[in-house]
Amino acid sequence: MPSIRRLLGGVLVSVLGIVVIGLVSIVIFAVAIFVISTGAGLAGYEPSANYVVLSASLVVVAVILTGGFTPRLSREQTGSEEGDGFDDRTFN
Repeated sequence: MPSIRRLLGGVLVSVLGIVVIGLVSIVIFAVAIFVISTGAGLAGYEPSANYVVLSASLVVVAVILTGGFTPRLSREQTGSEEGDGFDDRTFN
């Protein structure tokens, strides 16, 4: 019985995580649409809604795909480390 309870707890946490990530990505997408349309307006362009959505989706996908592989910018680099000094957050 405890193993079934652990399994159901794990499924519940996974579903909750998927819902939270979905909501956060929708908010980020809306912000990206606002930023891109405002930037185009400031530059003097009037792009159609199709191009604004396309560019916002490309920006959001690029951020999602590269978000886990960017090095920490606040970390101080010292000369005593081996390798190229790249710090991948996914393995910390």
